[in-house]
Order: sequence, then structure tokens, then C-alpha cells
Amino acid sequence: MEEIVADGRVNLRFLPLPAALAALICLGLSGAASAQDKDLGAFTDWNAQSYSEGGSKVCNIWSKPKKEEGRYTRRGEVFAFVAHRPGEARRNEVSFQIGYTFQNGSELTAAIGGRSFSLFTEGGSAWLRSPEEDDAMVAAMKAGSTMVVRGTSSRGTATKDTYSLSGFTAAINAIDRECGR
Repeated sequence: MEEIVADGRVNLRFLPLPAALAALICLGLSGAASAQDKDLGAFTDWNAQSYSEGGSKVCNIWSKPKKEEGRYTRRGEVFAFVAHRPGEARRNEVSFQIGYTFQNGSELTAAIGGRSFSLFTEGGSAWLRSPEEDDAMVAAMKAGSTMVVRGTSSRGTATKDTYSLSGFTAAINAIDRECGR
């Protein structure tokens, strides 16, 4: 489902995560991006940006895994995200785009150091269940060096993605400055 905002742009919040990411990439490549869209920098293995969505500012950071494992023949793009949505009083929202449709009822797990986090899944995306869990995972990501994410596709294929957390703290600090703490 998509929503067209008053100025004719698509509100990405109502698109499935893969479609929203594709729309952002197309906007950036086409030059049609709003003057409010801003690249906040690349920080080792993480990137930061801000943009306007439905008239509200959104800041996010994202990264791709350094290593993708699993017995699959094809898989879409894989990303980890953390977003701040100050207009909605939401921050540190952790999500993943996994590159396939999840098995019904399955969870995505993320391990950082000695901590493990379980995320609920829908389609090809996953989220934590509460702001408190988001904050705890962001704290673990700041303290950690790698994050291992495991999921199961609708076909029963297990995947393991390993992310570097190098640059994570600098990237989150960039969106903290841009969108407030």
C-alpha cells in the first residue's frame, strides 16, 4: 500500500521495505529527491541520511552484511536499518530487509557479543517489538564489533548474515545530531 502526499511524492512509510528502499534509490538517482533529502555521510561500514516523509523529517542509518550464508539459489538485497522519526517521537527503530519472504510464524534473531535479540517478521522485513528493545539493541550495536543475523525463508532455507558494526556509533551520532536525541 502506498500513500501519495500533498506535493505528489510517495510516502515511503506505507511501502513494503524493499519497495521503499528502491524508491529512495530511484529518487536519489533521478535527481527528483527533495531539497530536504540529505546524505549525512559514510562511516566505515554504515551510511547515514535524512529525508522528508509525509512532511516529517526521518533520519536513518543502514548497512549491508559483510558475509551472507545459506543454501539458496537467489536472494534479494539485504540491509540493516536504524531510524529516528522525531515527528512521531520514535527513535532507534531497528529493522532488517532480508532479501526473501520469511517463513510464516518465524522470527529473525540477531546476536551481538553475548546478547541475542528476537525480531518479529512480516513479508521480507523484521522489527523489534518495543522501543525498549530497540534502545537495548542499539546500545549493544554501539558496544559490539559484529552482528550475526539468522532467519528462515518461506521455503525453509536458513540464512546467516554477518554485519560489521565498525562505524555504527559514528553513524548513529550523525542522525542524533540531525534529528535530535
